[in-house]
Amino acid sequence: MFHKEGYKIIVITFIVVAALFLLSHRFVNLEWLQYLIYAGGFLLLLLILQFFRNPKRDFTLNDDFVLSPVDGKVVVIEEVFEKEYFNDKRIQISVFMSPLNVHVTRYPVGGEVTFSKYHPGKFLVAWHPKASEENERTTIVVKNSRFGEILHRQIAGALAKRIVNYAKVPNEVVQASDSGFIKFGSRVDVFLPLDAKVNVTLNQKVKGGMTVLAALDHDA
Repeated sequence: MFHKEGYKIIVITFIVVAALFLLSHRFVNLEWLQYLIYAGGFLLLLLILQFFRNPKRDFTLNDDFVLSPVDGKVVVIEEVFEKEYFNDKRIQISVFMSPLNVHVTRYPVGGEVTFSKYHPGKFLVAWHPKASEENERTTIVVKNSRFGEILHRQIAGALAKRIVNYAKVPNEVVQASDSGFIKFGSRVDVFLPLDAKVNVTLNQKVKGGMTVLAALDHDA
């Protein structure tokens, strides 16, 4: 299964690779060069299919948890001052996605979308300290009736030039459902209340909609 954001580019890639093969067969006389072109075409097609895959998953939804919005590796767990929306201190958990990860972005909690904003920007490498503030990005806030507001931010990386965001105010959304897609390598930041119980560690691999990033403990 492939994500709808990849349909167009998959079709274009098929056409380009097929045309390349036909032209190679017709005009390239060197057998080794033909094989090299075939191998390159198949590799390109394989990478595109790999990138836009959207594997079927059985999600276990739970209002007690904040789920990872994406597949990838945890690269940041720290207390920060979030100045765009909350204007106070939060726990930031950042997940880096390589080009080989599934790039579907999912809602970490369910509830009402209270904020959704796109910011044009730079394309620094996704792990750069300034990427969260200077890169192309979207900020999405979902208000959960039980735990308040959770913010997640889609951030473009050096390869990602297009962020797709489905979040619209004041839509009601379901935990682990699609919130968007980031094309070709990127990162997602999640901002949690300070009393959240973090459930992951640095460099841990996580799966979108399945790995529990944190439990919110407002009774502590």
